[in-house]
Amino acid sequence: MKSLHAQHHPLADTGYQLTVLTQAEVEGAHQPLFAMRLREAGLLPLRPTGITVMQVNVGKMCNQTCRHCHVDAGPDRTEIMTRATMQLCLDALARTDIAVVDLTGGAPEMNPDFRWFVEQISALGREVIVRCNLTIIVANPKYHDLPEFFARHRVRVVSSLPHFSAVRTDAQRGEGVFGRSIKALRMLNEAGYGVEGTGLSLDLVYNPSGAFLPGSQAGLERDFKQRLLREHGVVFNNLLTITNLPISRFLEYLLESGNYESYMDKLVQAYNPVAAANVMCRSTLSVGWDGQLYDCDFNQQLDLLVEGRAPQHIRDFNLETLNGRAIVVNQHCYGCTAGAGSSCGGATT
Repeated sequence: MKSLHAQHHPLADTGYQLTVLTQAEVEGAHQPLFAMRLREAGLLPLRPTGITVMQVNVGKMCNQTCRHCHVDAGPDRTEIMTRATMQLCLDALARTDIAVVDLTGGAPEMNPDFRWFVEQISALGREVIVRCNLTIIVANPKYHDLPEFFARHRVRVVSSLPHFSAVRTDAQRGEGVFGRSIKALRMLNEAGYGVEGTGLSLDLVYNPSGAFLPGSQAGLERDFKQRLLREHGVVFNNLLTITNLPISRFLEYLLESGNYESYMDKLVQAYNPVAAANVMCRSTLSVGWDGQLYDCDFNQQLDLLVEGRAPQHIRDFNLETLNGRAIVVNQHCYGCTAGAGSSCGGATT
């Protein structure tokens, strides 16, 4: 299969297919259908409402190789953010009132400077979110104290758990992952996470396991809470539903299973202009492991940098200019605007 980093996707023959545009095309007259939908809603060019979250990918190394991973993370990935680049992020934060730093990977905890980075962000008085895959906590004794470390710095832990059953979770994330995830959740609960009155937030993330959209976030949260408590004695705060975007490994699955066109059609038909007005790229700036800047984590994986008139590397960070930029959109953006909407914080409407 041709790489998604090529200019055009191999199936980009119909109007709603994913077409990865060059920067010149994005800024010029050629506009994908998604941009036309934004224009109809008076949202083009899509601009930030104000950056309140800096999402930082500290590396693509991971102890897992999940089928739905849009980062294509795994044990063989060597891209790791250096401490020098982390310091550039800290310098940028210190000049702003950006309140939240969202650390992602891979497994962000595998970066050798991860704990130092968390400590420095915390010292700036900013909220820290860590996208923890759970199994990293039990993968090696050197990670066993992560729940206590997280609690000490009041980190908000957000963790993927595809389902409350072992069969469906392991099918998506690998054999034995569900059991290890439950063990890690119990360790987090023991440290106070998800427990009422502690103020230590533990949220779970649900991604559909196939070519369909997530169901009601509220209904799924109720089911997850009941089943995990009854069957495993596990508690958590919120369930966040995220739509799988047609990029990277999930795109490969769609192509191999023959579901690509029907899935894209589902996304297009479920387009919600209210969700479009609330997409996460309007309040979030994504920083790549090498310091390059993107409108969101998904654009990052497609090598779609922020528009050329804005700073494209964290070393050149300028909040005023970035807040005034036009956000780069494309066909994969239908994933964030389908139905109730989708973001790293769950449903948007």
